[in-house]
Amino acid sequence: MPGARRPVPRQQSRQPRQNWLALGLLSALAFGLLSCAALALGVGILYADGILPGVHSGGVALGGLSRQEAAAALLAGWATIRLRDGERVWRVSPSELGITLDAEATARAAYDIGRSNLAAAPGAILTRVMLPPVVQVDVTAAEQALMAFAPQVEQPPVNAGVRLVNGSVQATPPADGWSLNVRATLAPLIQNAGAALADGMLELVMQPTRPTVTDASPLVEQANRVLANFLDIRVFDPVTGDIVYWSLPPAQWGRWLTAEPDASSPLGLALAADAAQVRDYLAGQANVALDASRYLDLDEAAAAVQKALRAGQTTATVRVYHHDRQHVVRPGETIISIAWDYGVPYPWIQQANGGIDRVSVGQTLVVPSPDKFLLYPPIPDKRIVVSISRQRAWIYEGGAVKWEWPVSTGIPSSPTWPGIYQIISHVPNAYAANWNLWMPYFLGVYRPVPGADFTNGFHGFPTRGGSQLLWTNSLGTRVTYGCILLSTDNSRLLYDWAEEGVVVEIRA
Repeated sequence: MPGARRPVPRQQSRQPRQNWLALGLLSALAFGLLSCAALALGVGILYADGILPGVHSGGVALGGLSRQEAAAALLAGWATIRLRDGERVWRVSPSELGITLDAEATARAAYDIGRSNLAAAPGAILTRVMLPPVVQVDVTAAEQALMAFAPQVEQPPVNAGVRLVNGSVQATPPADGWSLNVRATLAPLIQNAGAALADGMLELVMQPTRPTVTDASPLVEQANRVLANFLDIRVFDPVTGDIVYWSLPPAQWGRWLTAEPDASSPLGLALAADAAQVRDYLAGQANVALDASRYLDLDEAAAAVQKALRAGQTTATVRVYHHDRQHVVRPGETIISIAWDYGVPYPWIQQANGGIDRVSVGQTLVVPSPDKFLLYPPIPDKRIVVSISRQRAWIYEGGAVKWEWPVSTGIPSSPTWPGIYQIISHVPNAYAANWNLWMPYFLGVYRPVPGADFTNGFHGFPTRGGSQLLWTNSLGTRVTYGCILLSTDNSRLLYDWAEEGVVVEIRA
C-alpha cells in the first residue's frame, strides 16, 4: 500500500546495541592489557636489572636483586632449611638430607618472572610469588637422615599405669604418641622437590601411635603392695667388692610406674617402670656418686630395675664398670713391674699397647680395665680372696667368711698373677699338657695370655702319669705353675659352691 512502512525484524533492531557492547568489552580488555603492560613496563624500568619485588624462592626474598646477588642470597639463605611437624621447627643443613640447591639456575628462573611472560608481572609486582627452587635430592641419603632424625621428633605413647597420689595408688590414663612417617615425608620430595621446598620448609608427616595398655586399674592392688616399700637400688662394684644402696621413697619412684602387656599374668598386665625416667635417675646418681674412673651401663642398669619391678620386687642390683687406665712410665719400671702393680697379666698390657716389649721413661701406657676379665655377670653375694704373700684363701658368702684355707700359688718363674678375675669354667679333671698334669675339680679363673687356650685356676692335688700324686705336703708354699692349689677335699667344696661369675680377687 502506498505510504505504508515496512516493519523491522526485532533481532535486527538489537544489532547496534550488541555491537556497542562488544566494542565496550574490547575496549576495556585493551585498556586492561595496556594498563598491565604499562605497569610491567614501569616496573621493568624500575627493575631493569633486578628481580621483580614479590619473588621469593626457598623462603628467601629475591626482589630487587640482580641474578648474581640472588644466587648469593639463596646460598646464604639455604645454609639451613626448616623441618616442621605442625608446631615445632628444627633447622638442619640441606646436605644432611641429601638436598643440593642450584642457586644459579634458581636465580635465572626468578629473574625471568615477568620478563619471559608479561602476564606473570602483576603477580610478581603486587603480590608474593613463591618460585620453586631448583634442587636435586639424593633420596637414599634423605631417607637415612630422616630415620636418624626421627628420635628427636617422635614421642612414644604412654601406657596406662599407676601412680601414688597423696598417699593413694590411682590408675593413670594412657596417652597417644607420635612417630615420623618417613615414606610420607619423602613423597613430596620425590614427586616435586622444588615445590615441596618453595618456602624453605619441609613438612614432617607425623602419625599417632597407640599405647598397648589403655586400662591399668586391675594393677592398683598390686601397686599398693610394692609402693608400700622404698625402692633399693644396690650398686655393686665387682672390682672393689663394695656395695652401696640408692634408696628412693615411694612418692619418688612411684612416678616411674606404668603397665605393660604380660601374657603370663592372670591380669594380662604387669607393673613396669618407665625406662627413660629410670635412666635419667641413674645417670644423675652416677654423676654424683662415681668418680671419673667408674661408670654405669645405663641401659643395662635401667633394665635391671625394670626387671625387678616386673617381678614385684623393690630391690634391684646394678653393676659398676671401670674405664681403661693410663700410666706414665717412671724410672726403673718395666712392663712386668707395671702389670704386677696394676694386677693385670703383662701380655694384656702388651696387647693394649700395640704389642710392645719394652717401655721408656715418660711413655704413656694403656692399662686394660679389670672388666676385661669379668666375662660373666658378677655375683654380688659371693667372693673368693687369695693372698699370694700369705698363701691363703678366704671364701665369702653374704659378706661373711664361709671358709679359710691354705693354698699354694705359682713359682716365681711361672707366677700366679694378682688381679680381679672370675670363675669362668668348671672342668671335673683338667689336663695340662705342658706339665703332663691331671688337675681334679678345676675352676678356671683367668687366661694369662689374651686369646690363649690355657687357663690358670683352682684345683686339687694333681697327678702325673695317671698315678703319681703331687704336692700333698706343699700347701702354704709356692709350687704350682700359675694355678692355685687347694686340698682335693676343699677343691671339691669350692667346685660345687662357686658358679661362673663369682669374683676372684688375687692379692700380691
